Amino acid sequence: MLKLVIVSPKYQMNIGYIARIAKNFGIEKLHIVKPRANILGKKAIMFSKHAHDLLENAMIYKDLASAVNGCDVVIGTTGLIKKANPRLRKVYYVDELAKRFRNSNVCLVIGRDDIGLKSDELELCDAIAYIPANKKYPVLNISAAVAILLYSFRSHIFKEKTQHDKEYYMEKEALFEIMKKIVYSKKEIREKEEVIKTFKKVINRAEPTMHELRSLIIALK
Repeated sequence: MLKLVIVSPKYQMNIGYIARIAKNFGIEKLHIVKPRANILGKKAIMFSKHAHDLLENAMIYKDLASAVNGCDVVIGTTGLIKKANPRLRKVYYVDELAKRFRNSNVCLVIGRDDIGLKSDELELCDAIAYIPANKKYPVLNISAAVAILLYSFRSHIFKEKTQHDKEYYMEKEALFEIMKKIVYSKKEIREKEEVIKTFKKVINRAEPTMHELRSLIIALK
């Protein structure tokens, strides 16, 4: 339920550290956009330790849009709170993120080692993760940021799923199927897939309770 995307990493050492940290926290696949360093270089492999298989099997993308395709919620990261432009998306402290989006298919996007995520890349994000570091020096090394974020998510997303979690997921999928049937039954709706996609994003961001999901299903039926 958690997809880790690294955008244009510049240094082999950071690539290696991220692979190692990712494996520590149960990430089974790395997704990398336009790497500026050889992800299979000597330093990358050396610093990845026993996680070099993540580098060897990493998915490479030409742009961020391709990398985040299919995710319910795209969470960007920045050490500069003003850069996030809270008017366009919600900014969350890192400890709030996992709790809020624990039942969503989340894509966690880590920016470049040197300049982070660009403005147009932040536009693709539904929410922004903010790690409240020292205001005098708030920008963390990307490998350190990955460690903090994955630690936060692990207790919520990587834990063994309970029966309630499975029931919740099934109810949410049932809601999406009902909405899909409604949308496709309406000739006046032109952009049907876009409408369905938007509905899913709204529901995933809202994180409705089980009772609320069932109420929505009853209403739409």
